[in-house]
Amino acid sequence: MQEDNGKYIFGVVKVGDKGQIVIPRDARKIYDIKPGDALLLLGDQKGMALLKTEIFQNAIDQVMEGLPK
Repeated sequence: MQEDNGKYIFGVVKVGDKGQIVIPRDARKIYDIKPGDALLLLGDQKGMALLKTEIFQNAIDQVMEGLPK
């Protein structure tokens, strides 16, 4: 793993026959990813990113609080 000012390179992962990848141990540790965690896959023409859904859940909860019931 290489770190440069809070940006990481964890190495190369391969896609298996079932379309699965293994998230490197260092990445799981840094981002506190545990078995069963839900991840959101985002992408554009340049690439993809994985984010823990709990990041968005907090924002959704705040928006929902402001809506009339």
